Amino acid sequence: MQEAKTHLSQLIKRAQAGERIVLCVRNEPAVELTVVTGNGAKRPLRPLGLGKGLITYMAPDFDAPMSEEELAEWERPIEL
Repeated sequence: MQEAKTHLSQLIKRAQAGERIVLCVRNEPAVELTVVTGNGAKRPLRPLGLGKGLITYMAPDFDAPMSEEELAEWERPIEL
């Protein structure tokens, strides 16, 4: 690990060049350096229309207001 800390920037450059870099602890593989592609932590945008055609039926009253009893159930405190 100490050697990896000392040469981290060189190891990163080698990993970016496509080399497989595996760091070991007590001669056992522990971590592998990999290149982050694309936009890093951000997820790629999904194109619109991926789910088109998946919903084949929707009740005509799916967006009707809830009854007072149903609404009361949703608004009551959760009992653990």
